[in-house]
Amino acid sequence: MTVVSPMMDLPADASSRALALGSSTLFEASGLPCSVDPEIRPVWNGAAVAAPIYPLACAPGDNLAIHIAMERAPRGSVLVVATGDYIAGYWGEVLTVAAEAAGIGGLVIDGGVRDVAALAARRFPVFSRGISMRGTIKASVPSVGAPLLFGGVPAAAGDFLVADDDGVLILPRSEVERTLSNGEARAAKERSMMERLAAGETTLELMGLGAWRDKA
Repeated sequence: MTVVSPMMDLPADASSRALALGSSTLFEASGLPCSVDPEIRPVWNGAAVAAPIYPLACAPGDNLAIHIAMERAPRGSVLVVATGDYIAGYWGEVLTVAAEAAGIGGLVIDGGVRDVAALAARRFPVFSRGISMRGTIKASVPSVGAPLLFGGVPAAAGDFLVADDDGVLILPRSEVERTLSNGEARAAKERSMMERLAAGETTLELMGLGAWRDKA
């Protein structure tokens, strides 16, 4: 069986370009409703990942689907796990070690995780809605690999996720190159603006808001 890379037909440097720009710039550049629920936050400061996704759904308090996804997700994928916003310890150090061995690039989950110190020590990118020491059962598999709605954003296998300290976004695969190019143009414009600000110009002047000086 031939294993297809999740990066196939994406720009070869998509991940490095996305991480350099950051989620906020890419969100503004996309013009799309691609921002995931902001309650889903990095588990450790500085966590960041940009990669194609592999979606799955867990029943509340049940992480069996994660174990199955670990065998099916292409190397280089980020697991995007919908739990119905149920906070429990779906993921911890054991699954992190397994994920590293399987070539999984990170985890984004609308539920909870545990073993936070170990996740930070291993520098494995994890984004979650909460932290919980409560364990999970293994009794059902709602879906593995099927499209779903995650944090208010459609998520299908191969869509492109960018997550960092500012939040998480999911781009349709077809929109990745356009968004990266727009983001780079936006970043260049902002660099120019910051140089002018450092030289003494004001935001009111640079943004064409000077007329408000006498109105406010």
